[in-house]
Amino acid sequence: MTGKPVVAVLGTGTMGLPMALNLLEAGLPVRAWNRTVGRAQPLAELGGDLVTEPRAAVGGADVVVTMLADGPATRETVEPVLDSFGPAAVWLQMGTIGPAWTETLAGLAASAGVDFADAPVLGTRKPAEDGTLVVLGSGPAHVRGRCEPVFDAVGSRTLWVGDTGAGSRLKLVANAWVLALTNATAESVALARELGLDPELFLEAIGGGPLDAGYAHVKGEAMITGQFPLSFAVRHALKDADLVLAEEGDADLAGVRAARRHLAAAAEAGHADDDMAALYRGVVSRDRADARQGRTAGADDAR
Repeated sequence: MTGKPVVAVLGTGTMGLPMALNLLEAGLPVRAWNRTVGRAQPLAELGGDLVTEPRAAVGGADVVVTMLADGPATRETVEPVLDSFGPAAVWLQMGTIGPAWTETLAGLAASAGVDFADAPVLGTRKPAEDGTLVVLGSGPAHVRGRCEPVFDAVGSRTLWVGDTGAGSRLKLVANAWVLALTNATAESVALARELGLDPELFLEAIGGGPLDAGYAHVKGEAMITGQFPLSFAVRHALKDADLVLAEEGDADLAGVRAARRHLAAAAEAGHADDDMAALYRGVVSRDRADARQGRTAGADDAR
């Protein structure tokens, strides 16, 4: 490969689109495909090449980035076009699909003679837009250098964490923390209100001290205001929670299970496409409030 690598991006959703835009800004030729073509239109306006089918994107590409919703969608998109990958191309799988699907896709790539790297990212829409994602790269050592132009364009730093699949395993570890932290923030905001406190006092109390976390302030403000502008959707967070819990083993991931329960309640209440901070709606669901009111009334009757 000489000059700048041609990058095919399959999937230009909430994360894939800003990542592809940053690839363009870094001077890399980009071909993009998305099921809903209109979502990729900003790329065309900046010189990207939009195509209507995956095969047209991967043919002649040096690096093929997949940033799709889950493992099944990734397999459905890529498996039929593996025969169009060039002999020196690398499939750079950057979506969050979990270890099992990573192993499956790596096997498909190996059968087709295609190099494969597993490199999910830490961060949501804003870091993706700013090019400050953290890349968790893994795979054969000989593919790392060919992936680095992409890593440098979309992220602020890259951790190369081992053989194929190590990146996806570490992503689940990080996701367990994010899910539990989001849920804990929602519970603290809800408890503050139950105790008759302004929940802003909670954020003020942790601010600047050893308990502080910028993420808690961002999600906490969304919960307090009841506004959930999309950064990472509830439905995707549910998928990630399921991926984490599938690997629970002997560990008791109670925080993740609680987050999943509240995310599911939020989705059922119509918040599936809102930001994951909307899990707060699961913590303070009307059904739960009604049940509590019923218990209180029953206790009063007993007295």
